[in-house]
Parts: sequence; structure tokens; C-alpha cells
Amino acid sequence: MSQHRITRLREAMEARGLEALFVTSAVNRRYLTGFTGSSGYVFITADRAVLMTDFRYTTQASDQAKHMQVVEHAPKMTDTLKQLLSEAGLTRIGFEQEHVTYSTYAAYSEQLQGIELVPVGGLVEDLRMIKDAEELAVMREAAELADRTFSHILGFIKPGVREKDLALEMEFFMRKHGATSSSFDTIVASGERSALPHGVASERVIQGNEFIKFDFGALYNGYCSDLTRTVVLGTPSDKHRDIYNIVLEAQLNALAHIRPGMTGREADALARDIIKRHGYGDQFGHSTGHGVGMEIHEMPRLASSSDDVLTPGMTVTVEPGIYLPGFGGVRIEDDIVITDSGIEIMTQSTKELLVLDM
Repeated sequence: MSQHRITRLREAMEARGLEALFVTSAVNRRYLTGFTGSSGYVFITADRAVLMTDFRYTTQASDQAKHMQVVEHAPKMTDTLKQLLSEAGLTRIGFEQEHVTYSTYAAYSEQLQGIELVPVGGLVEDLRMIKDAEELAVMREAAELADRTFSHILGFIKPGVREKDLALEMEFFMRKHGATSSSFDTIVASGERSALPHGVASERVIQGNEFIKFDFGALYNGYCSDLTRTVVLGTPSDKHRDIYNIVLEAQLNALAHIRPGMTGREADALARDIIKRHGYGDQFGHSTGHGVGMEIHEMPRLASSSDDVLTPGMTVTVEPGIYLPGFGGVRIEDDIVITDSGIEIMTQSTKELLVLDM
């Protein structure tokens, strides 16, 4: 794990006037340290980078976080935190406001009397928006595993199979090939259920002449992929083809024109305006995309309300859709990296309408 993430964090702390930061988010802890254990805290100042953990993990932490000072904390963790602050001569520390409950904050306040606790929002998350080369390499592998999973599941789609059976096969394949788990509960939504944007796999039995929407990803070495493809089993109607082609047109237009410097609002419009023009604007109710990385939903957002500016190194999804209750729905999604001149598409599964024999 590179020291440069700590350096960037210190620069961000200095910009906010913080001399010390206390990190409690498990995801942010792993980002900063590389430590994968289930318990630990990070303490950062201008000249110290400390990973506090308990007896169970000290050896693992020393192996995984070689650029950090590993400290076995006291039974009451705040006793060790208080000692670190005293050694640094500090009486003020930032904490991650999104990751500390009120009850935990109250406990910290009581146990750290004399220390000013400063709520801080999004400090590490802002750094995580820009992926480094090491992160991008892992994300490309996660995307490639999602592509292989989609190719694999095509051979299992037939009438009489439950959505849950397909989701389980996909989960097994991803884990067998190196994933820790799926990135989120796998969506397999067939027939009229494909009109549910987040129709997690159910007991419904796959039938013929209907859409089947797959939205899934692999959590691989700490990073998520997120892929959506929609297929037809049997014979597609003209309506199936029409809706599919509109969504495909919208998605391809967005992929062709997203550039660094563009806002999330502008990127969203690249897909949304096409769907609106075809008369389905009300049937596309979610954003065009979102950041993806160590978590399945990160910043920035590609949404009609988003002023986020796309910057090289950001990784986002592009996933327009149309959903018609009682009939079905289509979503097509890829993971992309913003580059200096445009984008790199990480997921490579075909977007041609796949019509599968019954």
C-alpha cells in the first residue's frame, strides 16, 4: 500500500486546518492502510500514521500495513487515543461524522474529556474518488470477472429455472474465480419483474419471450465491479426491440461524449435527453450513473442534480434504463474510467440484444 495516500490525506487535513484525524470507517481504514482485519482505527498527524488494533490482529496489521506504526490499543481504545494525542501535544482531533453514531460520539466525548472533537465530512472519501494505478488495475480485474460471469450464466438460462438459481450460479462462479463475494445482492429480474429497477432475484420461474435483466458485480481484492445486461429468452416482440434499442442508443451516446471537465449533470443529460426524446423520460427515474470503487456507490454522481466535475482517475457507471410496469424493463450498464482525453470502458460484455433459444 503506497505511502502517497497518507501524504494526500495530510494535505487535505492541512487545507481544513486539522492537525489530527481519527478514522473509524472500515473502508477508509483499508484504503489508507491495506489492513483487511475487522477491527482497527487510524490516527493521522503531520508526522505520525498509526493503525490501532487489538491483540487478534497485530501480526496481520504489521504484515499488511508496513508504512504504518501498528499499536495494540488498550481494552478501552480511547485510552490509547488519548495517549497518542498527549504525546503529540494536541487537544483537537477530527472524526468521521458519517461513520460515528450519536451514541458513539457521546461515549467519545465522555472518555476524551478535554479533547475537542471536530466533525469532518468526506475527507477520505474525496481522496478515494480519484483512483491510483494500483486501484485501477484491481478494478479492471473485477470488471473482467463480471464479464466472464455474464458469459458463464448465458448457458444456464432456460424456461423453468428460477431467478434465484441463476443468481446463485453467478455468485458461485465469482467466488470460485477469486471474488470475496458479489458487490451487492445480485439482480436477476425476468418478465414483468424486469421493470423493477432493483428487482433482486426472486422465486419467479423464467418463462419465454420476455426480458431477463442481470445487474451484478464482483467484490474482488477490495474493489467492486457493476455490470448490467438485459437479454430476451425466446422471441422478442417489436416493443422489446424498440425499448432495448432506445436504451442502447442513450448509453452509447453517453459513452461517446463523456469527457473530463464535464459535470455530472451534463453527463446525465447525454443519456436522459435521448430517452426523453423517445417519450420515455418518466420511465427513467434514476440517475445515469454513480461512482464505484471500494464501495458500490461512491461519489461522483451522474445525475440531473449533480454539479460534481468529472476528473481523470474517477471511476463511474453509465446505466440508463426504461421500466414499463406490467411489461418489463431494460438497463445497460458499464464501468468506466475518466481519462485525460475521454474515457476507458472497463466492462466489455456485448451490448447487442442477445436473443436466447428456448
